[in-house]
Amino acid sequence: MRRALILLFALLTAVPAGAQRLPDLVRPEHYSLWFAPDLNAETFRGKATIRVVLGSPADVITLNAVDITFGQVSIAAAGRTQTGRVSVNPAAQTATITVPESIPAGQATIEIVYTGILNDKLRGFYISRAHGRKYALTQMEATDARRAFPSFDEPSYKATFGIALQIDRRDSAISNGALVSDRPGPEPGTHTLTFATTPRMSTYLVAMVVGDFVCRSGSSDGTRIRVCSTPDKRGQTGFALEAAQHQIKFYNDYFGIKYPFGKLDIVGVPDFAAGAMENAGAILFRERLLLVDPAGASPAARKEVAGIIAHEIAHQWFGNLVTMKWWDDIWLNEGFASWIGSKPLAAWRPDWRVALDEVSDTQATLATDALRSTRAIHTRADTPEEIDALFDAIAYGKTAAVLRMIESYVGATPFRNGIRAYLRKYAYGNATGQDFWTEMTRVTGKPVDAILKSFVEQPGAPVLSIENRCHGGAGDLTVTQDRFLASPSSTPPAQTWTLPVCVRPTSGQPRCEMVERRQQSMAATSCAVFANAEGRGYYLTEYSPDQIRALTGDMARLTPPERVALAGDEWWMVASGRHDVDVYLSLVPSLARDTVPTLIQALAERLAFTASELVAADGRSRFEQWTRTQFDPALDALDRGRADASDEATQHRHATLLTLVGVTGNDVSLQRRAVGIATAYLDGMPPPPALAQAWLQVAAAAGDAALHGRYVAHLEKLANQPEEYYRFLTALPWFRDPALAERTLNLALSPQIRSQDVAPLIAGVIERPWSRDVGWAFVRKQWPALVERLGTFQGLPGIVMSLGHFCSQERAAEVRQFFAANPVTSSERGLQQALERIETCAAIRARQAPALSRWLRSAEP
Repeated sequence: MRRALILLFALLTAVPAGAQRLPDLVRPEHYSLWFAPDLNAETFRGKATIRVVLGSPADVITLNAVDITFGQVSIAAAGRTQTGRVSVNPAAQTATITVPESIPAGQATIEIVYTGILNDKLRGFYISRAHGRKYALTQMEATDARRAFPSFDEPSYKATFGIALQIDRRDSAISNGALVSDRPGPEPGTHTLTFATTPRMSTYLVAMVVGDFVCRSGSSDGTRIRVCSTPDKRGQTGFALEAAQHQIKFYNDYFGIKYPFGKLDIVGVPDFAAGAMENAGAILFRERLLLVDPAGASPAARKEVAGIIAHEIAHQWFGNLVTMKWWDDIWLNEGFASWIGSKPLAAWRPDWRVALDEVSDTQATLATDALRSTRAIHTRADTPEEIDALFDAIAYGKTAAVLRMIESYVGATPFRNGIRAYLRKYAYGNATGQDFWTEMTRVTGKPVDAILKSFVEQPGAPVLSIENRCHGGAGDLTVTQDRFLASPSSTPPAQTWTLPVCVRPTSGQPRCEMVERRQQSMAATSCAVFANAEGRGYYLTEYSPDQIRALTGDMARLTPPERVALAGDEWWMVASGRHDVDVYLSLVPSLARDTVPTLIQALAERLAFTASELVAADGRSRFEQWTRTQFDPALDALDRGRADASDEATQHRHATLLTLVGVTGNDVSLQRRAVGIATAYLDGMPPPPALAQAWLQVAAAAGDAALHGRYVAHLEKLANQPEEYYRFLTALPWFRDPALAERTLNLALSPQIRSQDVAPLIAGVIERPWSRDVGWAFVRKQWPALVERLGTFQGLPGIVMSLGHFCSQERAAEVRQFFAANPVTSSERGLQQALERIETCAAIRARQAPALSRWLRSAEP
């Protein structure tokens, strides 16, 4: 599953704490499920017939159920049917069926007639509203299948599923299996759709979609593929189909196992809490992350859509075919899909240069792993809230980065052979992390188990301090590893990792050695080396300031991924107080005209932070002038946006430079031009798609109430154009006037904004330095309304985490005090990380702001 926007890191549920594992007595074999949703009443009727096997005689069976009203319940076994009595435990989300006489060991059949609600919280079986009508949709991961049907709702309880839906005769439905029959009735005005029985899978992968969806069909390698949407958006499904067709073929070849679920439906739905969900044979998406306007889509949107499709289709093998035994190994699903998802993109579109994105993703993950409050990849989780807290940057990004490091070390072909062996061994079953690294070690003959255990079982990331003593043109390296902590006021605990370190001379080939001790010597063939070849290692490197200056002078000899890694690592040295900020800023002139878009994006983000949090008021204009001086030439070379470059990398860089110069550099002339372009856009003359969002943001930064009003009014015209809608919606937090920030916040809670977009919009206001205080005041004032609108499943955690953008001990105290009085138990780790980020920023400011002031006084403008 891909989490959407900022919420990728914190989509959590709220339930009382306490162990909630089912007793290991009964194992399901097959579910026959019948549903009759009533969209008008927002309820549904259901019948579940579950064939199970009892390991020993019993007169009680406990399964999962929540928000379900039980009707008739019976258990049949050994030729006898008994009526069951049901007792529910809402806190544990279980229902216990008791029968008068003991059921013998062996096979039995449970039959349950029940009713449920189509809730409005985007979980389980839920209601969605769009286009003047209602839809019934599902989102079962991690522990919400129990809201749709009584079940053994744990991943190790795999079974086959036969699903039937009785729905309005005007509607259609999609489920995991192929449609095998469509018959009128039996009730007036309805028809019943019956779907093929699925292969063995876990309950969280069950999917149902009810509404007026239409589909575009294709096939790949013998698999039928459909991309579906509401009728008004069918014209935007072509690109997704093209991407899916390529990816199925790629994965079939890579895994050596043909796509295992018969058919594949990919559906864009109006309301969805996650970014997308990999239900077996029926993947659901937010519309924005699936649908592409063939005429007006930006290159970035196409790449993002293709990437998320690749992630979700990869899950059909990693997660669906082979599933973790328990949620503490969710990294076997999410991290693996994140790791392999770039491979079909690289094969299909080499111009996308996904290797650069991978290095950037590693840097982004370190922002979480550099915290004291981070977690180990393998973390115990028993309750639904603990389970959902595992869907974070560690499960996705850290796992993917570690896998890339190991693959680079053992070699692509041996690594693929290990993956194939693992999937074949555990197909249609469950596995643990130890199962994976044991099989990989056996096949590759390399110590994959030792490397993975050191990264999976302990939190944090290593920083390698590199000392290179030069003798006659050769180097003598000493590598010292410690745990890296971002806060300059923190002392790291003593930790070591087992990891491959690949050192590349700036004029030669890399040489890799296994580092296992805190301090270790390595031979080098050059006095100038880069200690993370191609940026593939999951570690940071610390060079001395003199080494940094030497690498800066030899920058052209570093590969693009290495330049991204170097700039990223050096920023972390500044953040942790190992170096002063002037060392990082000395890199900027040599990188400002670099053509690598992800590198320019990273520079832009760090300079924006520097401008908002480290620059004193009396140095602001000088820093803005310095920023313009560094990046104006690159922007001028792109003709200030008057020409749309043909290659996508240049367009990406161009868009980044617009916001960097226009907002961080506060270029007034560029802002005026942006307002003119935004006004023309509103009048029907859009800029090039790749630059549209950047122009809207720069214009907003200089915009007034009239422009804000036009942005908001324009949203109502864009219901059928998801990408353009979100260009304008996400530009609203860029308006600097506090009164306009207040308008944006009030809009967020209005009926005009879909519930899936409320939290991201509020978080966007809090993330902007000029509106942070307004956003925080709004959250405190409107907290009861936010809880009522969102629940704690799909929004509040993202808002809580956005508060980590504050940068003072005073704000940290306020946040801590507010949530002590208004606890959100599901966001406990997110709150701790937000507080740590605030405190870390305050420590960075205390350390670096004086150093920056000194540097600004001496730097040339």
